[in-house]
Formats: sequence, C-alpha cells, structure tokens
Amino acid sequence: MHFGSHLAEGLKPLVDFVYPPRCPLCGAALARQGGLCADCWGTLAFPEEPAENAGVMPVMAATLYNDTSRQLVLNLKHGRKIALAGLMGRLMAARLPDPLPDLPVPLLIPVPLHRWRLWHRGFNQAALLARELAQAGKGDLLVDGLVRQTRTPSLGGLGRAARAAALAGAITVSPRHAARIAGRAVVVVDDVLTSGATTQACVRALDAAGAASVAIVCFALVADSSGRTE
Repeated sequence: MHFGSHLAEGLKPLVDFVYPPRCPLCGAALARQGGLCADCWGTLAFPEEPAENAGVMPVMAATLYNDTSRQLVLNLKHGRKIALAGLMGRLMAARLPDPLPDLPVPLLIPVPLHRWRLWHRGFNQAALLARELAQAGKGDLLVDGLVRQTRTPSLGGLGRAARAAALAGAITVSPRHAARIAGRAVVVVDDVLTSGATTQACVRALDAAGAASVAIVCFALVADSSGRTE
C-alpha cells in the first residue's frame, strides 16, 4: 500500500468525526463514507444481463435508469458532487471482467465533452468514472483518446435518427493517440446510455482508428430509448 493510501486510511476517523458519514441521497447516517443507506440502495435497479446497444454490441451497465440512479447522475454532473464517482465507479467495475493476464489491458476511454462544455462544467463526469475503473484495475485510462470536434446540441428529446445526425462527424480519435489505440481493446465509458447514438459515434471513430475491439460500460442504462437524461 502506498504512503498516500496509508495516510488516507489514518485520516478516516478524523474525517468521519468532522463530516459524519451520510447517505448522499437522503442524508441518513451511515457506518462509513462513500455508500448509500439500505433504503436508497434498495431502490436501485440492476440489469440481469448485458443489454444490446442498438443491436450492435453488449453494454455493461451498473444500473438501470430510474429515479435513484438519475439523482446520483444529476448530483455528480450538475450538483458537482464528484465524490460520488467513487461509488458509481465501483458499481461499474463490478460489471467489468478483469483483464486477462496474457493480453494487454484494455484502454478506458471516456465519452468526450466539447471543450466549451468542459470549461463550463469544470470536469467530464465520464472521465471521473473511467479513472475509478482504472484504479480498480480494469484497464489503462486514456482520458483524451476521443475528441468532440463540434459542439452538439442537447440530445434530450431527440429521436434516434436526429441524435445520430447531430453527432455525425462530431467525435474523432485524437491524432496524438491514434497509434496507441490501433490494435488495442477499448472500453468506452459513459454515465448514462439512452439511444446509444453518442457511444456509437465513439465506436465508429475507434473502429476507423483500428481498435481491436470496442465495448461499452455505463453507470445507468435507459431501458426505453426515448427516455431523457437531462
């Protein structure tokens, strides 16, 4: 264990004394930081098996999109409660297989934000989740492997065809990392998957760059593709 990990463990009692552990959704007291209370945990919905992304490939989703998972996503993305990435990332990591010992570990590439949206928000929530997956030993983080070249409009409320049209050519592989991506297994990381238009744009870019395989992992999967993620 690294010195930083030892220090963090040693400071936990002090942190818990100053900031008593609370459920991030309802505020109920907890035994330790970084979790949900039993009542809120019981309202999460979990997929029974990998879903298909528009019939193309399986999607490894930590949860199904409902009121509870929606609130976690909104608290992370718009409430700026970035500590939630730890909880959400652990749930996602449980859905991912461990890398095979005789093969290169996969690259973990987050769905990119346009630079103006990144500047406005201050962080990319998908990148925070990808970092948690890397720390869990699920692959190597390549935070800027994909680039969103154009600022696309909000996809909420758009149909599948309109979403795909809005994203046409918007996402490309970063030229700096094209050689590293070629021939490697890649896992695209996102917070919520609705119609799959954004992740499919990522998949097309990675396929064009020669990725050996592309999988998708998300925190919440919208079972009805007409659902909105806000």
